[in-house]
Amino acid sequence: MSRADDQELIIQLQEGSLDALGELYDRYRQMVYRTALAITGDQDAASDLMQDVFLRLYRFADHIDPQRPLEPWLYRMTVNLSYTWMKRNRRWLRPLEDLAEWLTGGRQSPHDVVEMQDDWDRVQRAVSNLPFPQRVVIVLYYLNDLSLQDISEILEVPVGTVKSRLHYGRQALRKSLEGFLDGESLPGLDYKGS
Repeated sequence: MSRADDQELIIQLQEGSLDALGELYDRYRQMVYRTALAITGDQDAASDLMQDVFLRLYRFADHIDPQRPLEPWLYRMTVNLSYTWMKRNRRWLRPLEDLAEWLTGGRQSPHDVVEMQDDWDRVQRAVSNLPFPQRVVIVLYYLNDLSLQDISEILEVPVGTVKSRLHYGRQALRKSLEGFLDGESLPGLDYKGS
């Protein structure tokens, strides 16, 4: 999958090709679904939002510049639709997959399973208490492994704003999980650079 391939598919899509839409759907559906799920915390909503993103891709194909990468457009559409869904449904973000893995790694006994669920719930509450702009940046940065510049372009805000949201989001997560970590460092809450 190359950017040149995406360019050709976008041109075909602009000409009304459903095959091109299907190819783009196959390439990017996991990325869109994972992002929507991390923001909404609802599998059904994430699935619906994924479908809506691709319907909008088809509907607004003429407004997409084939010379520019498609991923930022897809992320921006996913974030915007997820935000609208959350406002309408008053739902909050589930924790990031890597935080959950770290909290639950290697546990097997029934007691540990219960403890794991408690850990999961605590992290979920911490992440869900972040303001939406911080949650989105945390999701895009940690779950989707995007650079600060990429997030800036997706959200159409300056890089400094992304850095600020990331900083305050991590700070709030650290504070919220204080005592819970018993002096351990939470992976991913350290700055990984741009």
